[in-house]
Amino acid sequence: MPLKLVFVADTHVPKRARKLPEQVWAAVETADVVFHAGDWVEPALLDEFEERSALLLGVHGNNDGPELRRRLPETARITLEGLRFAMVHETGPAKGRELRCEALYPDADVLVFGHSHIPWDTTSPAGLRLLNPGSPTDRRRQPACTYLEAILHGGRLGDVRLVEVQRG
Repeated sequence: MPLKLVFVADTHVPKRARKLPEQVWAAVETADVVFHAGDWVEPALLDEFEERSALLLGVHGNNDGPELRRRLPETARITLEGLRFAMVHETGPAKGRELRCEALYPDADVLVFGHSHIPWDTTSPAGLRLLNPGSPTDRRRQPACTYLEAILHGGRLGDVRLVEVQRG
């Protein structure tokens, strides 16, 4: 049975947005696994994600205070259908990211990260897939707010899709 995965990061609620858009909540509520790559800002948002997610994997980010840091790790790992995921908020500069992350996460097949608010989907020379969903609430210099959806089936990550958050 295929698993629906949703990837979000940099929600910054309530600093950058008062609440998470309903489109994002709908994706979260229908996902089998939700990944949040940090910068929640308030523990109440983590509470709501825990209530609405079938399975939630989260990490803390640089804008997360002591309670979120107590509740969430800096790095999280999960294996789903034999595919090894790692997640961290920040990976450093874009230049050299693939090789740097290969060295830091040699036991991962997919690395999920956030921080930049810039969507990213590349594969390193050794085959590490790097995914950044952007931000569903703070597009910064990007054309739209975004998150990622994917399907995991038979140990393969497929149909990875960057989803634009609709305004209004």
